[in-house]
Amino acid sequence: MPRKNANVSLSSYDDIFGPEETYERVQEIQLEEWHPFKNHPFKVFRDDKMEEMIESISEYGVLVPGIARPSNSGEKDYELVVGHRRKYACSELGLKTMPVIIRDMSDDEATVVMVDSNIQRENLLYSEKAFAYRMKYEALKRQGRRTHLTLVQVEPKLK
Repeated sequence: MPRKNANVSLSSYDDIFGPEETYERVQEIQLEEWHPFKNHPFKVFRDDKMEEMIESISEYGVLVPGIARPSNSGEKDYELVVGHRRKYACSELGLKTMPVIIRDMSDDEATVVMVDSNIQRENLLYSEKAFAYRMKYEALKRQGRRTHLTLVQVEPKLK
């Protein structure tokens, strides 16, 4: 039989379910805190399209944020995955920051995002497209690979 006037304390929501999940959000990041994505196959040219982008950014600002991921170096810098042309336009305009979405991604995830976001551009070189598709293919090929297989005494490790 329950006691009357018992002192019952309830746990907080965070104690039961953990802290509230943090969602990605757009942040203004200093341009010098970024370095480009490794083996980025798409070149940034100062052509008519770039001039249009520079004009648009000077008039309206950056309308679509880039995507970056935290650097593996442990310092407070980022690897720019998507938005190299926007970064170039911002630096040409003398802007110090650009809006980006900071997202934790593996190398393979970042490669797929980078290729998918750039492949639809007009006037890409065939060599850029080919290299980008190869990068994406290699990244997708690594998905689902079994790396936890163990050695047995009689047979070699399976691949």
